[in-house]
Amino acid sequence: MMALPQTVSRQEWLAARLELLEREKEVMRAQDAVTARRRELPMVRLEEDYVFEGPDGKARLVDLFEGRNQLIVYHFMWNNSAARARGTQAPDEGCASCSFTIDGVGRLDHLHASDTTLALVSRAPLEAIQNFRARMGWTIPWYSSAGSTFNFDFHATNDESVAPVEFNYKDKAALQLSPKTAFTVNGDGQAISVFVRDGDTVFHTYSTYGRGTEFMMGTYQFLDLTPMPRPRYVNQWPYHDTYGSPAGPSHCAHH
Repeated sequence: MMALPQTVSRQEWLAARLELLEREKEVMRAQDAVTARRRELPMVRLEEDYVFEGPDGKARLVDLFEGRNQLIVYHFMWNNSAARARGTQAPDEGCASCSFTIDGVGRLDHLHASDTTLALVSRAPLEAIQNFRARMGWTIPWYSSAGSTFNFDFHATNDESVAPVEFNYKDKAALQLSPKTAFTVNGDGQAISVFVRDGDTVFHTYSTYGRGTEFMMGTYQFLDLTPMPRPRYVNQWPYHDTYGSPAGPSHCAHH
């Protein structure tokens, strides 16, 4: 049974609500300031001409823009060693937590009207991606970066044999200090990377990791309005078997 909030008079509730409203406004003003700082970040010109596998064959990073000038890439976890060890992710399917995230993405028309493309990228064979995408009923463009250093270069994937370990701007030593981030030392992590282009020249402007991707989870945003706390794991939800696991999906160490 959930612990219900204290019962008070309407006047007492209104006083408490007005106090909270001031805190909400403070957070909104702070968020506006952070957004402004994010837009002011400098950018880095990419020298590597990354090549992906898409439904129409080979695609360069500039092709993922689909003619628009801004590109948001969601690094969709596929090869996560911790999830595999728990038995909550099969080799031929994507991460349940990332699936929960993408389920919350609505129509892309509004992004497109703002000259922005959203695409998914995973280190998995294109055939596996297409099968999983069809099973989930998604229409978001999804590309395979298998054989590319793309995920490693943007620190969404770690493998010491490829590159030094880094996740959320922390090195391996710092990551291993916390059990919540130790899983990122080997395998995929949740991440978003943002790019802009000038003709065929592509620039990297922003990347965020872990809970930095949480704004995409619309279900959480709704639940944060309610007295009941969020469930700790996605598999606490009364999900259907879309994810293909008898025990239901599992949250891949998002928190």
